[in-house]
Amino acid sequence: MTMKPRTTIMLVDDHAVVRAGFRLMLEATEDLQVVAEADSGESAYAQYAEHPVDVVVMDLAMAGIGGIEAIRRLVARDAKVRVLALSAHDDTSHPRRALGAGARGYLSKRTAPETLLAALRCIAAGQRYIDAAIAQRLAVQDLDGDPHPLEQLSEREFEVFLQLARGLSVNQIADTFNLSPSTIGTHLYNIKQKLKVGNQAEIALIAVRHGLIAT
Repeated sequence: MTMKPRTTIMLVDDHAVVRAGFRLMLEATEDLQVVAEADSGESAYAQYAEHPVDVVVMDLAMAGIGGIEAIRRLVARDAKVRVLALSAHDDTSHPRRALGAGARGYLSKRTAPETLLAALRCIAAGQRYIDAAIAQRLAVQDLDGDPHPLEQLSEREFEVFLQLARGLSVNQIADTFNLSPSTIGTHLYNIKQKLKVGNQAEIALIAVRHGLIAT
């Protein structure tokens, strides 16, 4: 009897302990196999070119380009890539933007292990999977017509916003995204105008209030 090939997975998270925990859980199954690991979006993008996998499990809150930009770049390279985005944040901006960037699924890191396994199997089969509680919040928000304040930001502005909230300078952000400081400066100006803030400290405060960064 021929054994069905196991679904290959790349784990992307900047915490080695988290990756180790996921690996132990997935390796205990008969149909899922971790074949690659990365500790940043940049590393995931580089490794995927060498080791295409069935599903990429992508943490969103990482230093550098971050998970959302990494998803966008992976999709630009391979439109068929299947990414399951994971986040510890409870906001609706992260799932909207991750799914908009091309992720096939989205889960909270607080989800039960069996839910993660179910999500991986669905995405490997070509389906989508969104955490039920998050999907409900997205639906209610759409029905109420009450968008998250950060929904005003463009995709790039949101990425710059997160980097600013983490304390990076304009020059550091420019280096991260391979853009000019003047371009990042323009994004900063737009962010301030749209969110009606005056400085980087206020940007960080908004991010904390909405659960986008840890205090």
